[in-house]
Amino acid sequence: MVEPTREHAFSYRDGVLCAEAVSLDALAEEHGTPLFVYSHDTLVSRFHRLRRAFAPLEPLIAYSVKANPSLGVIRSLAREGSGADVVSVGELERALLAGVAPGAIVFSGVGKRRDELEAGLAAGIRCFNVEVAEELELLSQLAVARGVVAPIAFRVNPDVDAKTHRHITVGRKVDKFGVPFEQAVALYRRAAELPGVDPRGIDCHIGSQLTQLDPFRQALARIGELVGTLRAQGLAIEWVDVGGGLGVRYRDETPPTIEAYAEVVRDAVSALGCQAILEPGRILAAPAGVLLTEVLYRKQVGEKRFVIVDAAMTDLPRPALYDARHDVWAVREGTPLIQGDVVGPVCESGDFLAREEQVPDAQVGERICVLGAGAYCRSMTSTYNSRPRAAEVLVRGDEVHLIQRRERLEELWAHERIPEFLGS
Repeated sequence: MVEPTREHAFSYRDGVLCAEAVSLDALAEEHGTPLFVYSHDTLVSRFHRLRRAFAPLEPLIAYSVKANPSLGVIRSLAREGSGADVVSVGELERALLAGVAPGAIVFSGVGKRRDELEAGLAAGIRCFNVEVAEELELLSQLAVARGVVAPIAFRVNPDVDAKTHRHITVGRKVDKFGVPFEQAVALYRRAAELPGVDPRGIDCHIGSQLTQLDPFRQALARIGELVGTLRAQGLAIEWVDVGGGLGVRYRDETPPTIEAYAEVVRDAVSALGCQAILEPGRILAAPAGVLLTEVLYRKQVGEKRFVIVDAAMTDLPRPALYDARHDVWAVREGTPLIQGDVVGPVCESGDFLAREEQVPDAQVGERICVLGAGAYCRSMTSTYNSRPRAAEVLVRGDEVHLIQRRERLEELWAHERIPEFLGS
């Protein structure tokens, strides 16, 4: 098998696919399958590459926790100087527990509850990215009651089509995110009048898995116009949060390089004299992880061939949600390929990891793995069909660290109760 050019630490050694220096077969024997395997080296090396590309701007790089919220992943990046972009109180607490400094946390999200705003104020985070006019009013009241001032930015919707999958396009007028561009000036004026809030930045995020740079250019151009308008009216804008969204190669995509993306952002933000805040998630985490799974059965119906594995859409939801295509490799080098589907045990036709692809012709008991599974996979898993969630390991060189044990069956119903009237 010819390995495509990728930036990850998964390669064949002595005929066996390894994560850094550790055999995936050995990991399966010790920890079972399905199993998420992350490369520490890939995580930190991609973070450093991003930081180098943006160095002239001296940005705050706030890792998007929703991409992969495992404490071991967040901590790996925090040790290198990363902040965090969070969208819930749960993600906020995860970031703090993993060692992210409160002053390096930005709180995004279109539907922040009162208790979530309270938690952000109590922690003293860097910024609230406000997305609704009513949120601004509530945040002002809560901050005044607490005797603090909350730094804010409005997430402004620039009405730019990111040209990505419809479920991850978030910067058009018809999308639920952000405040309308034409209302932004009035909202900044209102924020400047209110006690307890301090409008200091602008936030803009248009989508995820973008494979073109023009949508970024268009959005940043509109944001630049808005900064000029606000400053002309006496409002100081100190930073521009450019969000995230740069795509990665899963199978045959050709996304821009980190360096090309950085050049577009640098040109736009440096001209404004603002600090940049970045919210990368997928570009750091996706290439750093694989989903390791074992073949249970093989089936052929006419010319249709199925490889049935113990992983499912409950572990890897992206193909079902986004029509996503991932590379699938055999753990044993030299395994031939067949045209077919890799499917799981879940009772849904949408339960597939690969469909009508060239996939490894692995035999029962052998293992295969899905690449690019470090982002939006474990974080989106479910227990549908009462399937326990998979374990996660972080590999550093020849070290293996269990960062999330496999969920036990009894934990699936541990918080459920049968009403007394139904009897025992």
